[in-house]
Amino acid sequence: MSLLTLEAAPPRTGATVAPVRRVRVIHFCPWASRLQDGAAFLHALPQFDVRPRVSNPRDPALLQMARLDCDWHGENVRAFAAMRHESLEFLPVQAVGVAGLLDPLVTPVGPHEERWFVVTGQHPQMLGASGERLLAAYVQHGIRILYYAFDEASRTMPCFAAIAPRLSVLIHDEAPLAPAARAALSPGCLALHRSWVANLAPFTAPFCEEPEEKILFLGSQLGLSPHRQRQIDFLRGRFKDRFTAICDHSLPVGQRLGLGRHKVGFCPEGRKFGVEAMSRTHTDRPFWSGCLGMAPVSEDSRSGGRLEELHRAGLIWRYPRGDLKALAEACERALAAPVEARRRIYEHFNRSETVGTVVAEAIHAAGPSGD
Repeated sequence: MSLLTLEAAPPRTGATVAPVRRVRVIHFCPWASRLQDGAAFLHALPQFDVRPRVSNPRDPALLQMARLDCDWHGENVRAFAAMRHESLEFLPVQAVGVAGLLDPLVTPVGPHEERWFVVTGQHPQMLGASGERLLAAYVQHGIRILYYAFDEASRTMPCFAAIAPRLSVLIHDEAPLAPAARAALSPGCLALHRSWVANLAPFTAPFCEEPEEKILFLGSQLGLSPHRQRQIDFLRGRFKDRFTAICDHSLPVGQRLGLGRHKVGFCPEGRKFGVEAMSRTHTDRPFWSGCLGMAPVSEDSRSGGRLEELHRAGLIWRYPRGDLKALAEACERALAAPVEARRRIYEHFNRSETVGTVVAEAIHAAGPSGD
C-alpha cells in the first residue's frame, strides 16, 4: 500500500456514481462459538472463562497465556468492527468460532448485503478436515473468503492448497509464496504481499505530547532468540534505566494503550526473519509502536521491503541487522525526535497501518462479486 493518501476526485456532472457496497465481515475467532454480533462477543469477553480451553486449568501460567491470547484475538474483532472506507458501508461485524461454522449458511441475509468470511494466521487448520467443503459451501452461498496469512502459511499449513481455490483475497508475508500454493489460487484471487500490522482500532490510544525519554521493548519469551537477547542486553548496558524490556507475556492487551508514555519503541527482527521466504517481512511491533505514538526503531530486513518504504518516508528509524553501534545511534536519533515528527508517525500508522485498514482496502480492491 502506498504511503500517500489519495483523495477521490469529485464526480463529473452527469457521471453515474457507483452504489456503495454494503459489506458484512464474519470473522473467525478461535475463542468465539456460535455466530454472534461482534459487539456482544466483545462485551462478554472480559468475563469469558478460559479454563475449559487449557490442558491444565490449575496451571496459573497456562491460564494467563490463554487469557492474553483470548484478549488479543478479541482485539481483531474490535479492529474489524471499526473498519471504515469511503466506498464501503460496513455492517456490524460478526464473530464465529468452530462450533458455529455452519451458521452463516442458514442465517438470513439483508438486501444487497455482501458477506466476507475473514480468517487469519494459521486458523484455517481449525476448520477441520471438512474445511475445503465448508469454504466451497460459503462461496456457493455468496460468502467471499479473505485470508490474512502469516508465518509461512503456504509452506507450513497442510490445508493451504485445498482452500486456496476458494479465496477472493489472500494477504500474506511470504516472498514468494510456495509455487504449488500460488498455482492453487484462483485466477480472480487478489494476492497482496503484506506483513501483519497492528490489531488496533485506529486512534484508540491517546497521543502523549510529553513522553518519558525512554526506550521500550515489548516482546515475548517465544521470540527471545540469542540474536534478539544480545541487542536487549546491549541496550540495557547502554541506556540503563532509560530502557525497559517487557518480554514475558505478562502485559494484557488493554495495558498496551498506555505504552505511548515511552518515547521510543525498539522493534528488532521478527522471529521468522532468517527464513528465506520471510526475509522481507517483520514483526508487528513497528506498527504497534507507531499507533501508540512511539518512534519505532526497527531492524532492517535483508531485502528491505515494506520497512524500506517506511524508512524513506521518515516514519521509522532503521539500523542494519545486528549492528549494535548503528542500533545505539538509531535510538539516540529517535529519542531526539521532536513532537511534530512523532505526531506525524502517530497519524500515519493509525490511518494506514492497522489490520482493519488493510482488510478494508483489500475488500475494496477486490471489487464487488462478479467483477
